[in-house]
Amino acid sequence: MNTLCNGEYFGQTNDIINFEGLTITDTEYTHPYVDWHYHENAYFTFLLQGNMIEGNKKETYECSAGTLLYHHWEDPHYNIKPDIFTRGFHIEISKKWFDQFDFQKNNAEGSFNIQDPSLKLLIYKIFKENQDRDNAFEAAIHQLLLNLFSQFIVQKDKTEKKPLWVGQINEILHESFTEKLSLTELSATLNIHPIHLSRDFQKYFHCNLGEYIRKLKLNKSLELLTKQDSLTDIALECGFADQSHFIRCFKENIGVTPLKYRNLLRK
Repeated sequence: MNTLCNGEYFGQTNDIINFEGLTITDTEYTHPYVDWHYHENAYFTFLLQGNMIEGNKKETYECSAGTLLYHHWEDPHYNIKPDIFTRGFHIEISKKWFDQFDFQKNNAEGSFNIQDPSLKLLIYKIFKENQDRDNAFEAAIHQLLLNLFSQFIVQKDKTEKKPLWVGQINEILHESFTEKLSLTELSATLNIHPIHLSRDFQKYFHCNLGEYIRKLKLNKSLELLTKQDSLTDIALECGFADQSHFIRCFKENIGVTPLKYRNLLRK
């Protein structure tokens, strides 16, 4: 089985930077099939553009733009890429980084397709910081990455302890976030009291219901921004009231306008 060393990926790496135990790369995937392999370090892959299929010991993922994957160090997987332009943003984390911040890397063992929109928005912010690279970007990336890991580990540890309704409402919201959803209708569907749902939603999702739905809309919009759709069309497809609402919400959460983000992708 192939072992990839720090910063190595199957494709053409167009940008790479190393600092304080982190290696960040921007890579165009060029291989239609990559056999079983693993990396010497733990890392996140964020698919910026295109599509691919990834398989590991547990499952297979259909990955489109906006997919966020995590692999622990030496965790084997394989990839299949269709004949289209596909680009990945990677954050590789060495043992030095885990030690520097007194973080036990064994707390994140395994391979994961991360669905939580809050965690995906943190990755978008890391991508933005890496593209801007002002004199504060290294500190900003460390802070965002620690935030990402802390939320990721907490959620992973609680997966088996969550009540049944948590998984049910998450599935409903992912499928219906562009529609008008009411607390009473959701409560009736889940067969739990609205007060109970309101109180415990924050506990399991770390934000209120409205914020979570807006984050799902934003994640969808970030996927669509890789295409040539107009902002009005994107806003409507993602369930925003209008283009102005979409732009305002986007800037509040990502820190830049949708057009600025689209330009960052083209750097």
